[in-house]
Amino acid sequence: MSATNNPVAALLAASPVMLAPMEDVTDAGFRRVCRALGATLCVTEFVGVEQVLGDSRIGRRRMTLADDDQPTAIQIYGADPDLLLEAARVVEQARPAFVDLNCGCWVPNVMRRNAGAAWLRDPVAMVEMARRITQAIALPVTVKTRIGLGPESDMPIVDLARRLEDVGVSALAIHCRTADMGHRGPADWSWAQRAQAAVAIPVIVNGDVRTADDVVRALDETGCAGVMVGRAAIDHPWIFREARARLAGTAFASPDDDERRAVYRAVVEASVASRGERSGVASAKRHINLLGPLGPALKPRLLRARTLPEAIEALGPIDVLGSSRSQSALAAS
Repeated sequence: MSATNNPVAALLAASPVMLAPMEDVTDAGFRRVCRALGATLCVTEFVGVEQVLGDSRIGRRRMTLADDDQPTAIQIYGADPDLLLEAARVVEQARPAFVDLNCGCWVPNVMRRNAGAAWLRDPVAMVEMARRITQAIALPVTVKTRIGLGPESDMPIVDLARRLEDVGVSALAIHCRTADMGHRGPADWSWAQRAQAAVAIPVIVNGDVRTADDVVRALDETGCAGVMVGRAAIDHPWIFREARARLAGTAFASPDDDERRAVYRAVVEASVASRGERSGVASAKRHINLLGPLGPALKPRLLRARTLPEAIEALGPIDVLGSSRSQSALAAS
């Protein structure tokens, strides 16, 4: 697929900073909050093929895309290429921007089932699986993977990028650590640079992108078409607004106390809407560090909160009229 007729390339050209797929994090509510703060392109939590084909409650939740939740890709994972192909056909009906194949999850429970990064054990099989899916659906297909399994002296990612491009994959996101590393040690962006130099399709660099300055540096150093932000967004979703400003050469405002409160409220309200009150309030607590310097004072009561009114009361009053950014954040919920 040439760059001129590649829809994923067009999306990245318009906005090269995207929200990574993170299980139990990048649900519809959090995507909405991040989008309000500048994350134009998002990817869902991964959905197992069994959840897709079994029409499970969690599968339906993860695959449902509201009209304002675009452009968003749906990521699927599994070990059986036949089931992955069937799941891709089902996912296509949800009308995502593209279908992403998870070939990079290093979590032992996933790899023990020969899914995620376990596909790196057999790159030939990975490429064939991707070929079948690209030929079976009309939507673009992308792959997210790692630079290799373990301490290989010559990581397979550059050759793998070429072969995935040859079978019709529209873009490749590379977490620049091995599967064995998990999140330990520094991400080596040079592998993304080498892969991008070898292919015409977009390569998206991922790993150790913690700040807006990291976004700019990653793009400059690698020549990649995009940057994928993962864990940094959990505690600081403003990274998307800041990165867009840095890339445009414009100033950006750091979040004030009112905006921090407003964004946390938006997160918890969206989480409750998606998961129900008890589960939603509990799930939102993973984002409590976005309160920054307010955290020490607010955290004890927020951690004790079990209901939405308790969480909102624990946040304290928000001077919405005094902060236009707070109004935007609340509108995102």
